[in-house]
Amino acid sequence: MIRMDSQRGSKLSPAYDALHTGIALYDPTEGSIVDANDRAVSVLGYDRAALRSLDIDRYTANTYHFSASDFRERLHAASAGDAQAFTWRVKRADGALVWVRVHLSPRTDDGRLVRAEIRDITDHCDAKHREELFWRVLRHDIRNKSAIVAGYAEEIVDGDDPEQMRAAASTIADAAMELGNVATSVRQIQQAVTADPGDREVRDAATAVSDVVAECRADYPDAELTVTEREAVGISTDRAFPYALRHAVENAIVHNDTQTPSVEIRVGRSPNTGRAEIGVLDRNPPIDDAELDVLFRPAARTSTRHGSGVGLFVMRWCVESLGGEIGVEHRTQRGNVVRFYLPPKPGPDDPGPGSGT
Repeated sequence: MIRMDSQRGSKLSPAYDALHTGIALYDPTEGSIVDANDRAVSVLGYDRAALRSLDIDRYTANTYHFSASDFRERLHAASAGDAQAFTWRVKRADGALVWVRVHLSPRTDDGRLVRAEIRDITDHCDAKHREELFWRVLRHDIRNKSAIVAGYAEEIVDGDDPEQMRAAASTIADAAMELGNVATSVRQIQQAVTADPGDREVRDAATAVSDVVAECRADYPDAELTVTEREAVGISTDRAFPYALRHAVENAIVHNDTQTPSVEIRVGRSPNTGRAEIGVLDRNPPIDDAELDVLFRPAARTSTRHGSGVGLFVMRWCVESLGGEIGVEHRTQRGNVVRFYLPPKPGPDDPGPGSGT
């Protein structure tokens, strides 16, 4: 029987490559990987040589609240004998984002190094997020709309004023339509997260955006919709992409308080990460902070603090199903920016993303 810790020093025993759990050895002083097994290489998305040369910042998602400096602090704590366990968001070499669960502990045969056990929990996180959304829809959206339908139906049954009865019937029709929209949104999320990655198509991002915008122009002829390509870049798409972008553009149109809604969609690469970046810019009133709390901070999802719809959730999970993420910002003067960050693929004039983008 081979002991997997029998090979002392800075290398892992080859026996570790048979494991389904990623194992990496970290130097807590440098914050660098000394060695990794095959599964760790697969999860992190870089080969061994690249991992040995990269700083933690390079494969930590910079938009997630858990930062590379947090990781280093936990490395130091584990090196001192305080084992660590935490969830971390990894940005792979191809730009895709994955959720991992990390356990850190001192290496038993070499106290100078820290052993990291790394498990890909992306599927688990996706399932948990869908469950949160579905319970939210059941508790809030469906319950509230059902109460509206029941209340106004009673007015019709008991009423004798034709005008009031017509108004009540109109309110019931609106509530029923909103329930139908909720069901459509939930179905879109379900289809996005269960899609076969093999069915995806690499497209020029500006072209994919323009196709969605053309549909929105047909449905909202009074809106001014502009597509600005800052830099050519390719993206991997399936039906999740038009679901997400259409929600973003429609939200910008219908929440506008002017006669001629104006929305700009910018396409290019993120200057910080090199990922494909698609921004939907409007001049609308700012998106309420409660909406963003519900979207990005699960602890804020209480019975009294919730969003007004599931459109933002559709955007988030459709984009995450493609290996990306979304961000929402308030513009300096007035308006909002909803950004999609997606793994870059070779565009028509692009030889392809580098290994560190």
